[in-house]
Amino acid sequence: MYCNQCEQTAKGIACTNAGVCGKSGELADIEDVLIYALCGLALYANAARQQGNVDAELDRFVMKAVFATLTNVNFDPDRFAALINTTIELREKLKEQLAATGGKTDFTHPAASFTPADTVEGLAKQGAELQFIPSLDQDENIRSLKQTLLYGLKGIAAYADHAAILGQEDPAIAGFMYEALAALLAEGLTIEACVPVAMKAGQINLRAMELLDAGNTGHYGHPVPTTVPLGHRPNKCILITGHDLRDLDLLLQQTEGKGIDIYTHGEMLPCHGYPELKKYSHFYGHFGTAWQNQHKEFPEFPGPVLFTTNCIQKPREDYQDRIFTTGLVGWPGVAHIEGKDFSPVIDKALAMAGWQDDADKGSVMVGFARNAVLGVADKVIAAVQGKQIRHFFLVGGCDGAKPGRDYFTRFVEQVPDDCIVLTLACGKFRFFDKDLGTIGGIPRLLDVGQCNDAYSAIQIAVALAKAFNCGVNELPLSMIISWYEQKAAAILLTLLSLGIKDIRLGPSLPAFISPAILSFLVATFGIKPIAATPEEDLQAILG
Repeated sequence: MYCNQCEQTAKGIACTNAGVCGKSGELADIEDVLIYALCGLALYANAARQQGNVDAELDRFVMKAVFATLTNVNFDPDRFAALINTTIELREKLKEQLAATGGKTDFTHPAASFTPADTVEGLAKQGAELQFIPSLDQDENIRSLKQTLLYGLKGIAAYADHAAILGQEDPAIAGFMYEALAALLAEGLTIEACVPVAMKAGQINLRAMELLDAGNTGHYGHPVPTTVPLGHRPNKCILITGHDLRDLDLLLQQTEGKGIDIYTHGEMLPCHGYPELKKYSHFYGHFGTAWQNQHKEFPEFPGPVLFTTNCIQKPREDYQDRIFTTGLVGWPGVAHIEGKDFSPVIDKALAMAGWQDDADKGSVMVGFARNAVLGVADKVIAAVQGKQIRHFFLVGGCDGAKPGRDYFTRFVEQVPDDCIVLTLACGKFRFFDKDLGTIGGIPRLLDVGQCNDAYSAIQIAVALAKAFNCGVNELPLSMIISWYEQKAAAILLTLLSLGIKDIRLGPSLPAFISPAILSFLVATFGIKPIAATPEEDLQAILG
């Protein structure tokens, strides 16, 4: 095992025995086998596309398979074995098609003819022997850029898969995926050749987020400012966590009229702002913060919990009998919902006690995506021109359990009263319930949405820059980004590809970024680690 794809990787270098995320070394090795097999498949997929052969079914499978390797998604080795076997079947099918049509099939890289073991134990052994990450390149800088590209691909795959579920697809995204996976196998590359590919990954991720935004808003309407209770009321209940709006929609449909309230957890909180979801009277409130507290929170919730995209380490035995997963998510021994019939979850909710009392624990506001914010753009612009608003801070990204993330709480608490804080993704749970007041009726804390709603934040910034007749980098806007996993890597590549500079990143910089590549990022984009204290960064930004 050698894994350094997340912010919490062991000793800031790499997990080599077991993952901090909870995955075993064997599972990590099997995930490497899947990526290696997908790289081999990509060689043939590229050749097929050169003949004009675009296979939407193949594209969707590859997105799901790459997505499955993202941190905290799937911990079930049997399901990875199935993905590997399907990858090989698809590769051989493509090879036959290419041979029949005169396409290229004489690839010499071992990945093009890789034969996986027929047992989970055998796959783990193959993965250990592959040493996939260390073998990406002998040059640490090229290896660093290849890793950056790979982790960006995982984030792209997540957003593209979510978008495809809602009927939004662009074959160019899969086309880039194949090119990039194949590039991971290439030898003799230079930094000059790799950097543009990484920047293109950022642009492709922007397209994936745009499609997902179109799918979400097309099905469920544009988010509107909405107050969400943090307490509870007497009733049966189900808690849903993850990111998938379609799963939430289906759950709401299937529980309507059954005396069950639906609560969100983690990144599902912004779903309360979508008109076609909030119309359900039993879509009640929000419970809990983010993934690092789940082992504490879930036992306190008197109903079943449904995971749609994100995992935690395998639930404790004292409550895992009421945990359900769907989609790509899974653990061995935990009930998985095949298809989208949530009857087992509903039956469990009806069998459990549910909440027995009323509890008022305050509320939070969501729904400040681009339409809501730009709907009051005239007020925002007037407030900036009148000096009521001095600066905007985008403080958001991924959350995690590693010490040091209280920086983001302290930062927001110390933002001056004449500044606005925009936030998105699960990083907001460090401060989402803070009452920062208003400026001219505009809340000082604006929840833009989920991590993929970085698209909305970008559109807000672009619109403001246009209104002020300046570039985004000239706006009174600073980005303070927390990261944990690969969707954050994809979003960071998007921001850099747009030329956005002076991003502050924390709690620590990615372990897979070599010193030379870091120097390049600093020189080119002004990217920098967060300071030791929020006071230092606020002083540097505001003077």
